[in-house]
Amino acid sequence: MLNKYARAFFTRVLTPFAAFLIRRGVSPDAVTLIGTAGVMAGALAFFPRGEFFWGTIVITLFVFSDLVDGNMARQLGRSSRWGAFLDSTLDRVADSAIFGGLALWYAGSGDDNILCAVSIFCLASGQVVSYTKARGEAIGLPVAVNGLVERAERLVITLVAAGLAGLHKFGVPGIDVLLPVALWIVAVGSLVTLVQRVVTVRRESAEADAATEAPAQGSEATP
Repeated sequence: MLNKYARAFFTRVLTPFAAFLIRRGVSPDAVTLIGTAGVMAGALAFFPRGEFFWGTIVITLFVFSDLVDGNMARQLGRSSRWGAFLDSTLDRVADSAIFGGLALWYAGSGDDNILCAVSIFCLASGQVVSYTKARGEAIGLPVAVNGLVERAERLVITLVAAGLAGLHKFGVPGIDVLLPVALWIVAVGSLVTLVQRVVTVRRESAEADAATEAPAQGSEATP
């Protein structure tokens, strides 16, 4: 849902920066790789130690590379299957680092096995949600559904809550409860989105199969 409303806005905002990188000879693939490396560094260096505020700051600085690289490719007229593949693959790597870092915190100093499991579920469900769309499209279906909690929502909810929860170390009382709440919201929302996509693929596949069978039945009935 956020993709629909926010992507166009941030694309306009980031267009001058994308043009600047192009003038400097930076390639879209390089931006994709650097952005993913930055997200991973922020998530795995800070989150397992409970440094949620600074981890979120670092991640946020790099997470917009997902929009910058695509913007650069369009300005250069170089949109390609390879670029789309690399971008999508590294998105999954970055997401895994974020939720993996949170799981490591709760498995260690955070000392909460339930929230560790919830973090792992958020990680796994996010991958499966993305896979259902990719697999549905691979077999020729449009997978025409806007899920309740897609990648943009997962990141915004989790990172905003993590950043605010990190203010607990600066003396803000009670605010650390936001992160567990956010993880539960993302987990439930991801499950709902997964069900939405599976139901959509089932309906679309049934319609496609029926459309394929109808001409065949018609030709058999023709003398």
